[in-house]
Amino acid sequence: MTFGDYIFDSVLVLLVLRQVRESRFTPHAVFLPLGIIAWVVRSYLHTIPTSGNDLALIVALTAVGLAFGSISALTTRVRTDGGRYALIKAGWASTGVWVLSMGGRFCFAVWASHGGGPSLYRFSVAHDLSIDVWTAAIVLMALGEVLARTGLMVLRTRRALAAQNAPAGQELLTV
Repeated sequence: MTFGDYIFDSVLVLLVLRQVRESRFTPHAVFLPLGIIAWVVRSYLHTIPTSGNDLALIVALTAVGLAFGSISALTTRVRTDGGRYALIKAGWASTGVWVLSMGGRFCFAVWASHGGGPSLYRFSVAHDLSIDVWTAAIVLMALGEVLARTGLMVLRTRRALAAQNAPAGQELLTV
């Protein structure tokens, strides 16, 4: 892992930690995590291995990322300031799931880079996994998490604003 890897992993964790204090949900809150994950995907995801059990691992970890991102988004409080802005506040569950998943990937990368490589190689051979699958699976897991959380937060904040601004007596359709 490079110093930049440590910085970007830390920034992704801090993105949710800063939301523990209620704040406006702005375009910055959407585009910053998307920009960071786009950089990560561009830097690390060069191929998606599909031999042996590679695809099963990729699908499983991507699903875990989608689940963690969804849980984080759905456990974040969303309200409006009277109709003009959406306000969000990440609670303990939201923050905990996000930090657990981001921290878990970070710890895995540190372990694999600093002595865990031989064990990871033996595990991969024993389970018919290519050694390249780990990078793809971890990056796609993070991508799924960021996309799920960000997408659901956009939907939830738009819904809150629409409900606040709906004429009296008109009910908002729920999805």
